Amino acid sequence: MRDWRECVTTPRTDRSHWNWLLLLPIAIPLIPALYNAVEPRLFGIPLFYWLQLAFIIIGVATTTLVYRMTRRNG
Repeated sequence: MRDWRECVTTPRTDRSHWNWLLLLPIAIPLIPALYNAVEPRLFGIPLFYWLQLAFIIIGVATTTLVYRMTRRNG
């Protein structure tokens, strides 16, 4: 049987500078000047639509990067 002290962990603090990177996927789509156009088209798809998909990819990549840089090993 395990000792009770093995189950007690120190509280996690999320005070990492990497967390500031999570503001990018929130702030970038809020700038209408980036996607307020029809051209350029990508495979016939207007800029607005394919840029929205790019924002999703940026959000996933940023979240993955922050997770990997701030996780604890062990």
